[in-house]
Amino acid sequence: MTFALAARCERTGAFGVCAATADIAVGARVGHVEAGVGAVLTQHRTDPRLGPRGLDLLRSGCDATETISALVSSTVYRRWRQLAVVDAAGGSAAFSGREVLTTSNEGYGPGCVAIGNMLAATEVTSAMLAAFGADSSVPLAERLVRALEGGAAAGGETGDTRSAVLLVALDPRMRLVDLRIDDDPAPIEAVRRLWNAYRPWVDDMRMRALDPDRASGVPDRAEGHHG
Repeated sequence: MTFALAARCERTGAFGVCAATADIAVGARVGHVEAGVGAVLTQHRTDPRLGPRGLDLLRSGCDATETISALVSSTVYRRWRQLAVVDAAGGSAAFSGREVLTTSNEGYGPGCVAIGNMLAATEVTSAMLAAFGADSSVPLAERLVRALEGGAAAGGETGDTRSAVLLVALDPRMRLVDLRIDDDPAPIEAVRRLWNAYRPWVDDMRMRALDPDRASGVPDRAEGHHG
């Protein structure tokens, strides 16, 4: 009952994930990103410990395929897990255990991977990839929100969606975007509203950390080139 996408932005090198589910608190469990390292998704009878473990493997030099292989081989309950990884070069890999329920799917695009379980249709992941890939000139976070919207328009999951998350990492040890919606009847629409509100502030919030002398303290209404 979760559909998600992980990606690397070919323009900025940022990593990001988006996800939506019928359970509460998807943002606390499913998506994991680290600038310069990669992105990991762990869902379906979710073990959130596999996210940091995946990032550790990527950091050690494993690529996406090697990371998935190591996670699967070292996970006792692998039959219940659905995993996806994007590495620093934009390579991607995924795994769905045999107990992943009802309609599940995995799909791949340039620098990205989409996975889902308990989907209304297998086309949900391909719709996410199409929406994500339609315009690579816009910020990664915008592309990820469009991926969620595309997946929902293709049917989404079989249950009522209650939570959603949008994460992007561009600089080491810092999240560029971290927006979460919980226990909401329309979480994807709520993420869209939050992102639209936060988008003009992203560059200035980043500058406050990296070079506060250059921070303006006002929103930027231009498109910007943030991750």
